[in-house]
Amino acid sequence: GNGPFPGIIDLYGTGGGLPEYRACLLANYGFSVLALAFYGYEDLPKEMKEFCLEYFEEAVNYMLQHTQVKGPGIGLLGISKGGDLCISMASFLKGITATALINGSVANVGAVLRYKDITIPPLGVNAKRIKVNKSGIADIVDVLNNPLEGPDRQSFIPLENAECRFLFIVGQDDHNWKSEFFAVEGSKRLQAHGKEKPEIVCYPGAGHYIEPPFFPMCAASMHLLVGKPVVWGGEPKAHCEAQIDAWQRIQAFFYKHLMGEPSGAPSKL
Repeated sequence: GNGPFPGIIDLYGTGGGLPEYRACLLANYGFSVLALAFYGYEDLPKEMKEFCLEYFEEAVNYMLQHTQVKGPGIGLLGISKGGDLCISMASFLKGITATALINGSVANVGAVLRYKDITIPPLGVNAKRIKVNKSGIADIVDVLNNPLEGPDRQSFIPLENAECRFLFIVGQDDHNWKSEFFAVEGSKRLQAHGKEKPEIVCYPGAGHYIEPPFFPMCAASMHLLVGKPVVWGGEPKAHCEAQIDAWQRIQAFFYKHLMGEPSGAPSKL
């Protein structure tokens, strides 16, 4: 068709660069999608030390003003570090209608976040909590501090300020961090501030990298922040099934909140 189409900004994680495949696949289903790099690409910073939300605000405004994007708001889709960046965008920026997170964090992780006169420090880490599995690969699931305790509370993103709907996709065998804990605490905080309860979809046996359907499960790979290979979790069959189901749910979520269509909107793999 000629459009305009509901718009989505798509963010990946600490691997950096510009993964475009998920955005390309989503574009096949009637969305205008911007795959947004935020470090390790062209003239962007080479390392993940500090992010300014103004950069992401520029991307949101670009989408809102684009002739191929159907307003009045846009959607955000993020996995891993991209997830907490999406929550930060939804919490501070205007024009966000729906935010879907795949194993995201409700605390700012890995780098300082700045927006105007606001600074959110990264969640504290303790490398002594790294475990090594039988294959000799690092398991970092317990490395992050608890964002509900002590000074680490400053890292909790104020998602109660968001004016959007949330979808949390959770792999219950995520070994990158405690995604289910983050989703539950995010839900508690939203409801404590009178906001609507977010949709949380949990997948037993699914690991961290819940990709589009039929992508092979990534059991372990190099983690640029940790500086060594880490295990991501997941049992192959359960993970594969989660990828198929999550893809349908993400599309339905965006159809519903960006197009006003029922969640049973037609969708094809």
